[in-house]
Amino acid sequence: MNDLSPVIAADKAHVWHHLSQHKQYEQIDPRVFVEGKGMRLWDATGREFLDGVSGGVWTVNVGYGRETIADAIRDQLVKLNYYAGAAGTVPGAKFAQRLIEKMPGLTRVYYSNSGSEANEKVYKMVRQIAHRHHGGNKWKILYRDRDYHGTTIGTLATSGQDQRALQYGPYPDGFVRVPHCLEYRKQWDVENYGERAADAIEEVILREGPDTVGAIVLEPVTAGGGVITPPEGYWQRVQEICKKYNILLHIDEVVCGVGRTGTWFGYQQYGIQPDFVTMAKGVASGYAAISCTVTTERVFEMFKDDASDPMGFFRDISTFGGCTSGPAAALENMRIIEDEGLLDNTTRMGERVLANLNALMDKHRVIGDVRGKGLFCGAELVADRATKEPADEKMVQAVVADCLAQGVIIGATNRSIPGHNNTLCLSPALISTADDIDALTTAIDGALTRVFG
Repeated sequence: MNDLSPVIAADKAHVWHHLSQHKQYEQIDPRVFVEGKGMRLWDATGREFLDGVSGGVWTVNVGYGRETIADAIRDQLVKLNYYAGAAGTVPGAKFAQRLIEKMPGLTRVYYSNSGSEANEKVYKMVRQIAHRHHGGNKWKILYRDRDYHGTTIGTLATSGQDQRALQYGPYPDGFVRVPHCLEYRKQWDVENYGERAADAIEEVILREGPDTVGAIVLEPVTAGGGVITPPEGYWQRVQEICKKYNILLHIDEVVCGVGRTGTWFGYQQYGIQPDFVTMAKGVASGYAAISCTVTTERVFEMFKDDASDPMGFFRDISTFGGCTSGPAAALENMRIIEDEGLLDNTTRMGERVLANLNALMDKHRVIGDVRGKGLFCGAELVADRATKEPADEKMVQAVVADCLAQGVIIGATNRSIPGHNNTLCLSPALISTADDIDALTTAIDGALTRVFG
């Protein structure tokens, strides 16, 4: 490997890294990755890592080094790299059609370039619908404790992770929190917990006034808030409540979408029909920037029912939503998932992850709960199983650091939920093999032993 010390020096001198306290880099060099292939990464020192979190933030669904995606991007960029989204492009039209084929009941795709932006588009649509169709009412948007929807001021207003939103307020009005649905830390001692957790949403609606609530945004499986899978009966009841009060259902698939749970989209695991679906990360597996806000025809028609109104259409633009590299990469990404049977592989390997984590739970009392869907799994660490007291966050991060020292990258909730940043997270690429899964959980096994004894 060539000497990359000048690159490391330039990075240290000039790059402002995401989610990083740069004080640490006064003593150490930042890690710089230089190559990826399949499930493996190599840094500037030549060290190899097994990536258990798909690029750090649940993104590289089909793995690193996919030449056919790079070729598709290159060929498209030479032909036409960009035109603003007020006009169409060939890859934009083709990918929209292919995407809608996977999403019965939805018909329209609005392109932008990040999950935060995709969610922000929905918030704007809901507010404009309130003005155009509800006399300015039904403008409030509900969001759930522990869910996360983006990093803009608007999307942080719907962050159910208080530490993420800390110090960036004040936030705009009209965003209202509803309780989480994590049964392991249940708020109600009832038999049908899923239905009760959904009923708590109705209680908030009645408190706010049904005529003021326009939409609710929810993750199908809560991601950074602790990998929370919904309890039985939850989603059916949520759908009933939305229909009862004419509330638009917005499913945030930025993490769960495009195969992560073993179906094309996480909401499809639960038999619900949303009005909006947003997606980003896995749409092109990180090979190009792209996000999609997908809607029903009913929503789309609300912006064209009165063509005489010069302010009646959706007056929005996303500059880089006009880049052709995103949909070109997304088309090839989707082909790979189909041709290589990665949805089925995700289901099989996800079952293996859960089985391995449950075996570790029998061995390590520090594991209080194991949960997940497909290749999106978590293990919540506790100081005491009986009381469910969360494990010390520093010790949870020590487990992550120990795995990294072994050459294995895993994740954990971090700087998100005060007192509850205690869940280890695994989200390896959909190409994972049994050996990959076993290597990930073996590393966790050793780390738990060394950190907790």
